[in-house]
Amino acid sequence: MVSEVHGSVRDLFEFTDADRALARIKDIYATGANAVQEAFNRFGQGQQSSPIRAYYPYLGIEVPPEKLHVESTLSFGAPRDPGVYGTTLTRPDLFEEYYREQIELLLKNHDVPVVVGVSDRPIPLPFLVETATDSIGPNDIRPMQLIFDMPDLARTDDDIANGVHYGANATPGPKPLSLFSGERVDYSLARLRHYTATAPEHFQKFVLFTNYQRYVDEFIEFAKAQLDDPKSPYVAFVEPGPKVSVRKNAPKGWVESGEAVKQLPQMPSYHLIREDGLGVTLVNIGVGPSNAKTATDHIAVLRPHCWLMLGHCAGLRRSQLLGDYVLAHGYVRDDHVLDSDLPLWIPVPPIAEVQVALADSVTKITGLKGREMKARMRTGTVATTDNRNWELRYSELFVRLNQSRAIAVDMESATIAANGFRFRVPYGTLLCVSDKPVHGELKLPGMANNFYRQRIGQHLQVGLDTIDTLRQDVNQLHSRKLRSLDEPAFR
Repeated sequence: MVSEVHGSVRDLFEFTDADRALARIKDIYATGANAVQEAFNRFGQGQQSSPIRAYYPYLGIEVPPEKLHVESTLSFGAPRDPGVYGTTLTRPDLFEEYYREQIELLLKNHDVPVVVGVSDRPIPLPFLVETATDSIGPNDIRPMQLIFDMPDLARTDDDIANGVHYGANATPGPKPLSLFSGERVDYSLARLRHYTATAPEHFQKFVLFTNYQRYVDEFIEFAKAQLDDPKSPYVAFVEPGPKVSVRKNAPKGWVESGEAVKQLPQMPSYHLIREDGLGVTLVNIGVGPSNAKTATDHIAVLRPHCWLMLGHCAGLRRSQLLGDYVLAHGYVRDDHVLDSDLPLWIPVPPIAEVQVALADSVTKITGLKGREMKARMRTGTVATTDNRNWELRYSELFVRLNQSRAIAVDMESATIAANGFRFRVPYGTLLCVSDKPVHGELKLPGMANNFYRQRIGQHLQVGLDTIDTLRQDVNQLHSRKLRSLDEPAFR
């Protein structure tokens, strides 16, 4: 008889093998999902149906004091304190390898079984049915709500990731085993389809963010060249639609499909896919911190290994030239979009492995060394603002920029780095100086076009080469400095 310390979870079974635990998780999810989908189809055909529910699978573990793993070098894979831990899971088809890795670490580090059962949290209908049938209209919404569960926003939040789930805010039952509940993950998966016009399955474990379309154009050219290369490690390329293009000699099972969208979504995403998922996703977030937060809020549930910001900035130092690189090692967070989730007094530290990889790639791709390299790439603080016309308030901002020792201004980098810190996703920023407005150097059309031709391709190659370096040992990326005092065991 499994212990009742896991609350209202039912049909609990113990497992000491990750594959068997995962098989049970898949069975629970599929059984519930199929029942709801069949009922929804009957509802769309006008057939009456009684209320029906699917429930999220539950994964838990009870760690007694004598089984606590206290190795200081671990950044994930083990709870920090003895106790009972649990979480709801979703989409085991999508997260199979991730779940397997986390379960294997729990079993290895504690030498106690995990338990799998049926939680008391219903899976909302919109997360199980992607599209409605033509026969369902606005007048059917109320009857549908009487039969199927809808999202409960009161239970869908970021309290665990934000570190405010303990004390007076703690919910009864097991302590959290992961940063995100099943509902929170499903919420973001649905949003990703809407904002990117691609599917969560297409996202790779390394993500590049940019704020200019020209980077996308360069990435598309690079991706197509990879598909023409029979020795390329990439097997497919996905564009908004989704439109899937496949390498000519791709392994069996990869087929071309879909068409490109006629009108791009808010944050179009492009995926250069490897079979192991360690490919590259490029997201054009456009200009501004709001999109940067939205994109990273949702991509975080996919647990990428790293995300990097590659974009343009305004240089603040007179010695900088157009086209110079800026490697951020600190941020002034004047973007404000994360103030309520990550207070401004919290520092956002650089991730050493990412910083070194970026600097080495700049050296490799540009061929610059020594003093010439130092002249063309500055390492320092980037100020991120939510005011697109910040130059018009220069007199007011000068003191703040001067005191912060900032060397560049943009509108996205601090947001992306801060959300990386918040969601424990390693991050980095390499920007390119496109103008120097405080020194009267504005982009003129001819200058801008020449600058774009010379720099964007090189900048993108630096980002791709950095990912090649980081891919070689992804576990070294997951720094302990990203982990909280009561960090959940899941990465």
